[in-house]
Amino acid sequence: MPNPDGTFRGEWLEAAFSGSEDWAVYLFRSGEHPVGFAFVRALDEPIRVLNSFFVVRGVRRSGIGLRAVQHVVARHPGQWTVAFQDANPAAVRFWRRVGDALAPGEWKEERRPVPDRPGLAPDVWISFPYPGA
Repeated sequence: MPNPDGTFRGEWLEAAFSGSEDWAVYLFRSGEHPVGFAFVRALDEPIRVLNSFFVVRGVRRSGIGLRAVQHVVARHPGQWTVAFQDANPAAVRFWRRVGDALAPGEWKEERRPVPDRPGLAPDVWISFPYPGA
């Protein structure tokens, strides 16, 4: 939900563009057209976090999303984790497909409570090594 003044929380966006070496920002293109983005955090940590990931609806189910994730994680090999919600069936299918494609038999899925939001359903987290062991 937006803040009372109509804005949305912006701390992740501000952190991603802060210039910190702990963050990386990616813009995905198809030809001349921007089609998505990713924000990665915790690059200085043992487990990298794909903090934000988005692909425009018009190119979903074309393979661009999977190729984008693979490009991002290949730039920062190691352990990865990404959160999504069970209430988004397309995200559930997509991230499980990512796990199968990038770390077959090595990815894990778990549910974790949303910090400071006890009324929300838990987030689903997928974790995987890249490249695979």
